[in-house]
Amino acid sequence: RCFQLTFVTSVVACSPGEMKQEINGKKETVKGFNVKLQDTILFPEGGGQPDDHGLIGDVPVLRVTRLGAEAVHFVSSALEVGQEVQLKVDWERRFDHMQQHSGQHLITAIAESMFGYKTTSWELGRQRSTIELDTPSMKPVQIEALEAAVNEKIRAHVPVAVQVLSLDDPALEKVRSRGLPDDAAGPIRIIDIEGIDVNMCCGTHVSNLSHLQVIKLLGTEKGKKNKTNLLFLVGNRVLKYAEKSYSTERSLVSLLKTGPDDHVDTVDKIQKTVKGLQKSNLGLLRDMAVLIAQNFKCNPERGNFFTLHKKEGDNEFMSIIANEIGTEETLVFLTVGEEKGPGLFLLAGPSGKVSELGPRVLEMLQGKGAGKNGRFQGKVNSMARRGEVETLIQEHCKNEQ
Repeated sequence: RCFQLTFVTSVVACSPGEMKQEINGKKETVKGFNVKLQDTILFPEGGGQPDDHGLIGDVPVLRVTRLGAEAVHFVSSALEVGQEVQLKVDWERRFDHMQQHSGQHLITAIAESMFGYKTTSWELGRQRSTIELDTPSMKPVQIEALEAAVNEKIRAHVPVAVQVLSLDDPALEKVRSRGLPDDAAGPIRIIDIEGIDVNMCCGTHVSNLSHLQVIKLLGTEKGKKNKTNLLFLVGNRVLKYAEKSYSTERSLVSLLKTGPDDHVDTVDKIQKTVKGLQKSNLGLLRDMAVLIAQNFKCNPERGNFFTLHKKEGDNEFMSIIANEIGTEETLVFLTVGEEKGPGLFLLAGPSGKVSELGPRVLEMLQGKGAGKNGRFQGKVNSMARRGEVETLIQEHCKNEQ
């Protein structure tokens, strides 16, 4: 039923349920209904492959999971038990999963036959997929040879067939498998890539390797326990990747004013220039900190409180000012960052005053920090009440006189 787009069935059960769904980067609980159908063409998640989406009538199916031998469809609206409904598959999602899954079978089989690397697991990701191979590493020349071999099989127009065998069928002994689920029941489904691979699998697949179009091996990453993760794209994902890469390339040509072949060298030069400027800027900030402190100390009417805010600066900048001024008798309040946004602060001075005022400053600026030995510093979320903090410290200094 991999290529079947619609199917008429009936509702067997419908009960309230909930699911975890990522919304704007956060996992939230969504309430809805768990629906069981007489039969279904929507694939439940399993075997490394995500579930199908689609419609039951006009109600969107948000998730399909497997419960024993049954599929449970999670929907937002209740459906009447006994009602006849039409299922419709989200074909773009289905065919994408078919391409990636059949591509995985092909890569796995060729990697084992060429190099003896067995697949220990795999994941069909949203943007790219991963095969975990039982080898500590793969050389670039091996990746290149593997990519050439799998694409040659695609061009050879090799048929992919589905077989269904009983659990006691002797033919199962010749089938590649990583084992059956504990709750597996009924006949066993076999995916046969003619002359290349025979594997137990419940997932959706193409009927010919030519449907894969092309496979791109992106490279490898270090896996767990002396294993290697091989990253790959199949079919339409390769086309989308090429389109996105070309769009990025054109944007970089416009920004860097150089051709694609010079982008790496140009960015490298820019990074080195930026690092040099940052180093010079830090030096100037340190010199400025010393001058600011000396200017205050030379003022005969300086009093016992100094405050300053600068947009540019860091903890070292503030520390230099405090050290140069001397905080045995002078209370110093310094901040760096956006005027009404986040930033850093330092309160330095006599230990008793700093210990008393530090927590209040932290609260007023909505920050996090700590203090000891006459210094209280930290990060703040908002400088909006900085003026109020200055007033508080000034009044405290006047009362101490």
